[in-house]
This record gives sequence, C-alpha cells and structure tokens, in this order.
Amino acid sequence: MGQILDKSYQINGIQQIGIGVKNVHEAWAWYRKAFSMDVPVFEDEATANLMTRYTDGIAESRHAVLALNMQGGGGFEIWQFTSRTPNSTDFEILPGDLGIYAVKIRVRDINQAFEHLKSLSSEILSPVSKTPNGAGTFFLKDPFNNVFQVVEATNWFSENSSPTGGVLGVVIGVSDLEKSIPLYRDILGFSVLNYKEEGIYPEIPGEELTYKRALLSMPDGCNTGAFGALLCPAQIELIEVKEREGRHIFKDRLWGDLGFIHCCLDVNGMQNLKKKAGEAGFPFTVDSEDSFDMGSASGHFGYLEDLDQTLIEFVETHRVPILQKWNLYLNLKNRDPKKNLPRFLVKLLALNRVKP
Repeated sequence: MGQILDKSYQINGIQQIGIGVKNVHEAWAWYRKAFSMDVPVFEDEATANLMTRYTDGIAESRHAVLALNMQGGGGFEIWQFTSRTPNSTDFEILPGDLGIYAVKIRVRDINQAFEHLKSLSSEILSPVSKTPNGAGTFFLKDPFNNVFQVVEATNWFSENSSPTGGVLGVVIGVSDLEKSIPLYRDILGFSVLNYKEEGIYPEIPGEELTYKRALLSMPDGCNTGAFGALLCPAQIELIEVKEREGRHIFKDRLWGDLGFIHCCLDVNGMQNLKKKAGEAGFPFTVDSEDSFDMGSASGHFGYLEDLDQTLIEFVETHRVPILQKWNLYLNLKNRDPKKNLPRFLVKLLALNRVKP
C-alpha cells in the first residue's frame, strides 16, 4: 500500500536524467540509435549561473539537449561543459556506490531489446534474467561508461517500432537503506514498496557481495500534470552494499562532470514541496525562485540532496515548445495541474523528431 501524501504539491514522474558527457552531439546520436531519445524539447547553450554551489563557485558554460522517447517515460538531459573539460571517476562505479549507479529503461519485449542493444557498441554486463517482482531485465554499459538496466514495463504512452521506451527509473546507491527510504517514499511520492530484501543478486553485475535493496514506485493514477501521461509511472531502486563502504560517485568532482549528474522530477506546487522537504530535513540547495529560460523552454527549478548528497532536481514547467519552427508554444502556468494535456497535443512533439 502507498503512503498518504501531501496534497499541496504533486510529483508527476521522472522528467529526465542528467547525463554529463564529453561531446553532446556524439552522445545524443548514440542515444537516438540505442534508446530512441530522438524528440528534442530544447537544445541550449548557456552559463549555469545558479549552480555555482556545485561548480566550485565558478559559473561554468554548458551545451545541453533534453530529448524524449515518445513511447513514454522520462527523457535524457545530455549535458556537456563548454568552458572546461569534464572529469570522470578514478574508480569503476559499482552497485552500492553513493549516487546514481544505473538508469532503468522501459521495454515491452526484453529479448528484442537485448538483441537490439547487443548489435550496437554497448557492453552487455549481464544475461537476461528476472527481477524479484518478475520483470525481465539485463544490464549494459554504453560507449561513455554509463550503466543502464533494461526492464520490462507495462505502462506506456504510445506505441511505435522502437525496441525501447524512455526512462523507467534509477538505481541509487545509499549508505543506509532504512534511513534513505522516507525521503523517496514520503516526500517524493514513490510510495509503493514493490520489494525489499537482502542477499546476493544474480541479475546485478559486479562483485558478489551482500546487498540490501528496495524498489519503490509511484502509485497507479499519480501521473497528473501536463505531461504526466507521457512520463508514465516511475521507479526508484535504493541499494546498500554490506561488505564494503560505498564510494561517493561525485566526490571531488563537479555537477556536470561525466556520468549521471541528477534525477529530475516533474512537479507542480514547487513552493509547497520546498516547504515540506525543508521541514523534513531536506532543504533546497538551489532554487531558481522564478521562471528560468532553458532555450526555447522555461520553468522553475530547484535541487535538494538525499542523505548521501545524490542530487534530486525538480522542474515546474512554465512554457514548452510544441512546434518551435512555427512559433507554437504551450504556456502551462495557468492550466489545471491535475489534468494531462490532450494526447494529440503531446504527440505533436514527435514532429520535432531527429532521425538516428
């Protein structure tokens, strides 16, 4: 059963995962082929003036693309520093290291997805197996050293010929599973416990160590907001390694360096969420406070840190381009946040599709 959540704000799903890369166009081209992240919402070059808390006090410049898969799920914010060379970790990231270990990608047919991704320049890390709740799954590593977990899913926005959908969720390493769950369950709306267990897990690549893990998901019917139907219900899996100490994935590195830099949730009622999170001991560390331009899109964004400094971003979208070349935009500030946009209107985003 899910928890009873605060009704003064709403979490509509995972909007995007931030991925720091060396070359935004090279990475996006691969993600279009592999995961059909081929519909851009914005492409923007700017200076990240509000993120200096996480960039050593220096306002760094960047080039970013937010791309979606129109079958459903969250997107990728593919993010490249243009003012500095991004750094990588000096160790191999393993399950239980603190931060976003893997991004979950939704698929209908696990075997079709396996053959599709095996044919590309990806490293298959595990055979097809089953998760504890019976979904087909496997892990892979992209050419940029990022780990993805491909998982069978049942919730979709539309159907096309792509072997994969968009983001289903994330796997986040934590130092204490029990202490970490309340933020994600009670504040962020991932209130359904699918499983919680301890053991050695054959479907997880890496060391054969003992882990504690819990899979939390959004309850059915929770995908409100303008783009909630497109985002689909999401999952967050928390994992704690028992026989070694988890390493901070972004220790001595900057937001925007290589790898998974944040998990971004689509929200309405940002100020109420900020108040609730602060009262629970998770104050916003960054807050744009008003509408912030992201190229052709705009919105209000904020960040908080979980107990292990993993960055969770929130975006309340104010304006989004539907057909930018025809100067067609949607102003979302004054519409009912409980209602999804009409599906035909959301599907117009596909007219912006960039071919692989």
